[in-house]
Amino acid sequence: MRPLTLDFMLAARKRVSGTVLRTPIVKMDLGPDYPDIRLKLENLQPTNSYKLRGAVNAIALLPEADRKRGVWTISAGNAGQGIAFAARKAGIPCSIVAIDSAPVAKMDRMRALGAKLIPVPYAVAWQALGDRHYEGTDGTFIHPFDDDNFIAGHSTMGFEILEDVPDVSAVVCAIGGGGLIAGVGSAVKAQRPSVKIWGVEPETAAPAALSFERGSPQVLENWQASFVDGAGGKSLFPRMWDRIRPIVDGAVTVSLEETRNALRLLALHARVVAEGAGALPLAAALKGTFGRGPIVAVVSGGNIDLDKFVSLIS
Repeated sequence: MRPLTLDFMLAARKRVSGTVLRTPIVKMDLGPDYPDIRLKLENLQPTNSYKLRGAVNAIALLPEADRKRGVWTISAGNAGQGIAFAARKAGIPCSIVAIDSAPVAKMDRMRALGAKLIPVPYAVAWQALGDRHYEGTDGTFIHPFDDDNFIAGHSTMGFEILEDVPDVSAVVCAIGGGGLIAGVGSAVKAQRPSVKIWGVEPETAAPAALSFERGSPQVLENWQASFVDGAGGKSLFPRMWDRIRPIVDGAVTVSLEETRNALRLLALHARVVAEGAGALPLAAALKGTFGRGPIVAVVSGGNIDLDKFVSLIS
């Protein structure tokens, strides 16, 4: 684990540029009573999630011997798709220890990208993330959030945000494992320390918010699963706490109903299909917690079963 230098992040930006889309930022115009909110549409990536940024960078930096062994990861879907996509592009095999409650759309896409899936319950996957090991897997392990190269890939988004919204006052990211906010926050703070970096979680699964409240990495005793499957873990890993504490200004929570409303607004006003985690930053920004803006809300992904999306916004 090491701090991400500006040169290291700039090199990652150059490395992923041929594969990763520079996603647009669009204004969420809800009228004068609302903050100035801009949407960073990472749901438009080829795998419909920001995780592609980290996956492409991490696999590109693997030594040849590790590439020949193939790669494996642990994922609820988005990291798995990103790593499967990058592995297929590199011509190497990929296996994914996949959380068995993940949306069917994510499972199907991982298989379509050529990955071998090993379905396991959420608790087993979360334990394997901490152990960095799962019996029966082969190849080189790529951690889906606690990995320098993976995080450096995500940092490339921070450069785009500052270039497209130079007067941004706050950037808001969902927190699952913490890799997204660690990457974006590192790039933004390295260039504009005055910009606030905020994390957001569903109130049913908010270890980061609890960690900032208590000043140390926390484990939740009352974690609850929800349709927000891409954010809100059972704990904040101590290593990830060490990564985000110097660059993140805090973490807030939103209710599931506030998240549902944000999904509706994204569909109605921006014609954006987002998954639950992708709507969290908008839900938080609408509460006025981060001021009048400009606020960049990162729509981290759009991988959601269509019937589930319709039921949530109807």
